[in-house]
Amino acid sequence: MSYKLIISIVPQYAGELITNTARDAGSPGGTVLMGTETSENGIIQLLGFGDAPKDITYNVVDDSAATQSEKIINAIIAATENKKSKYGILFSIAVDDFLKAGSIDKDAGDANSTKTSSDTKGDKIMNNSYQMINVIVNKGYAEDAMVAARKAGAGGGTIIQARGTAKEGDAKFFGAEIVPEKDMLMILVPTDKKEEIVSAIRNLKCFQKAGSGIVFCNQVQDFTVLGKK
Repeated sequence: MSYKLIISIVPQYAGELITNTARDAGSPGGTVLMGTETSENGIIQLLGFGDAPKDITYNVVDDSAATQSEKIINAIIAATENKKSKYGILFSIAVDDFLKAGSIDKDAGDANSTKTSSDTKGDKIMNNSYQMINVIVNKGYAEDAMVAARKAGAGGGTIIQARGTAKEGDAKFFGAEIVPEKDMLMILVPTDKKEEIVSAIRNLKCFQKAGSGIVFCNQVQDFTVLGKK
């Protein structure tokens, strides 16, 4: 079986609308996270909705037939099409491995065979190639990473408060100081800008210390602008 993670970033308190809509369209459930936008740019610069609290929704759906995710995405678009312009964004990521808690079975999807959405939904969904750059850093450094990313061509990002799970003894094993409080920065960028932006973040002074953070990237699909055109 193959799975897809549908992610939306919408105004604060709008997460329930998205997850309820996704559930009614067939999603087994969802998660709402609280984040903060870091950009003053517009949507054309990607994720630029101003410095304001945001809801970030996660829905993992069975996409074996490549129709379930399309049904859910279309339902969310319909539920938000009368909202204000630049209401939010929606995109999806192929899930290579998915494990349900309490189960010993793991279904692995083939990332190379994942279908990319066609353009039949009109100009709402763009099939351009985008990457999600995920930066996890010690608390307080996400803004520095965002400044570097913006100078390298990123339009904006979303910061999520998090915490590390390393045990105290791991500090000696890895030779690095463990800082429990973390910031997670999500930056959506065109693929051709990814390497330059990642390089700019990697060269930050705060990243030179071992254990200070990690960066990983995902190919995204179904990039959609929610709200009125």
